[in-house]
Amino acid sequence: MAKKITTPVVIEFNDEIETVETVKAPSTVGKEAGKGSKGRPTVAGSARQMRLAAREARVAAGGKVQRGRPSVQTSARQAKLAAQAARVAAGGVVKRGRPAIKKVDEVAAEVAA
Repeated sequence: MAKKITTPVVIEFNDEIETVETVKAPSTVGKEAGKGSKGRPTVAGSARQMRLAAREARVAAGGKVQRGRPSVQTSARQAKLAAQAARVAAGGVVKRGRPAIKKVDEVAAEVAA
């Protein structure tokens, strides 16, 4: 059976002092104030732990960690992003989103002109 931890607590109510013992549940014994660890335990020789150790070694050796799906550098999207970055570097403004709808007054002025 799991060990129970009891703690005496003094309660003052209407000038009466009463001592009550609190009992902690067995599942929380040893997990407070940094003792033990929460969550599922790790298995030292698992494939995930090996991958994490290899990643740590790569970073320690000065390598980089790549995440996600790799991009194709010759794709149209990458060319568009490179052109956009070049415009920003040159001091240009990159507009995003849907073009604004012209107001009725502006359209009427264009037709009249």
